[in-house]
Amino acid sequence: MVYQIRDLNLAAAGSKKIDWVSKHMPILNRIREKYSAEQPLQGRRVAVSVHLEAKTAYLALTLRELGAQLAVTGSNPLSTQDDVAAALVKEGIPVFAWHNASNAEYVAHLTATLQIKPDYVIDDGGDLVNLLHTSERGLLPEVKGGCEETTTGVQRLRAMAGQGVLAFPMIAVNDAFCKHLFDNRYGTGQSSWDGIMRTTNLVIAGKTVVVAGYGWCGKGVAARAKGLGARVVVCEVDPIKALEALMDGYAVMPAVEAARIGDFFISVTGCTGVWREEHFRAMKDGAILANAGHFDVEIDKVALTKLAVEKREARKNITEFRFDDGRRLYLLAEGRLVNLAAGDGHPVEIMDLSFALQILSLLYLEEQAGKLTPGLYPVPSETDQLVARLALEAFGVRIDTLTASQEKYLNSF
Repeated sequence: MVYQIRDLNLAAAGSKKIDWVSKHMPILNRIREKYSAEQPLQGRRVAVSVHLEAKTAYLALTLRELGAQLAVTGSNPLSTQDDVAAALVKEGIPVFAWHNASNAEYVAHLTATLQIKPDYVIDDGGDLVNLLHTSERGLLPEVKGGCEETTTGVQRLRAMAGQGVLAFPMIAVNDAFCKHLFDNRYGTGQSSWDGIMRTTNLVIAGKTVVVAGYGWCGKGVAARAKGLGARVVVCEVDPIKALEALMDGYAVMPAVEAARIGDFFISVTGCTGVWREEHFRAMKDGAILANAGHFDVEIDKVALTKLAVEKREARKNITEFRFDDGRRLYLLAEGRLVNLAAGDGHPVEIMDLSFALQILSLLYLEEQAGKLTPGLYPVPSETDQLVARLALEAFGVRIDTLTASQEKYLNSF
């Protein structure tokens, strides 16, 4: 078996992590129980590029349990956990990833993963799909479809579909209700602050937190900051989202004004240059910058470096930039996803929801093979509803159902 990982001797520690999450992912375990005998993915090759930590490993093992042949890589150079990568290799699954890969190594790992000649891809951020449409176009005839995990990836797919260049059907898993309502809001909200607090060891209560972007991820980050006792400011370009933030009780103002008062600055936009030179010049001494968007383009690291007269590591995962006026700004996790590059990512139960959507969407693509034209498709509403019901069952919660007369009433006119 060919693989590219840092150290196979780390496998025992990774296996412990995977064992822990396996006990807290009841929806994936239900899927295993239902489909393992049926083997619906028997003979199918699946390339997986998702943040490579224990929950992703259990997704991969579940896919194999359903019959799939896999190759796995990470979707961010700093989020791969080397012990988990080693554990998957010990389980017989090829992995091409290691922590802190260079850009060239990261692309090489993605490319190696695609050499499985996938029938399906599970992508997080769109890098696999991008390679399949650029340097690896020769593999396109094999690809029957795929699923995209995150907002940034769906944005890229939407652009490709709009330009008519997307060569196969993709399911926008990120846009499912069970994904953006729960993963993006509660997952990103909790895990971002986990990463920030673990890295800085600073109190949040009494501080001013500036959140750039009030989509579902931004809502989660703002809500958790408020719950921790912070004063929250939201910066937005969308008037409807800005109005929503205002009515949710947050201050709303332009970023250059917020830059003067913030203690923590968090970007969650999926766009580039959110915090840039004009903001850095206005920020006070000791301000902390973190990014919870997919790519490390939201905080202008080039401008930070240019403005600084000194740059040093202040603490693990904290880079200090000292300016000529004595002010110091602190960048967490190199401006990469703070919840994964400086933490363990989303809570296990949250990823159970999201990865259940991934697997069930993949099964939907398999059922619809040959019937879907290239393009971007939503997760079937029945799948969304099923995952929510399974999650409620896992929490021990029961809900009502409509009576026959109620259903008749709702369907009448």
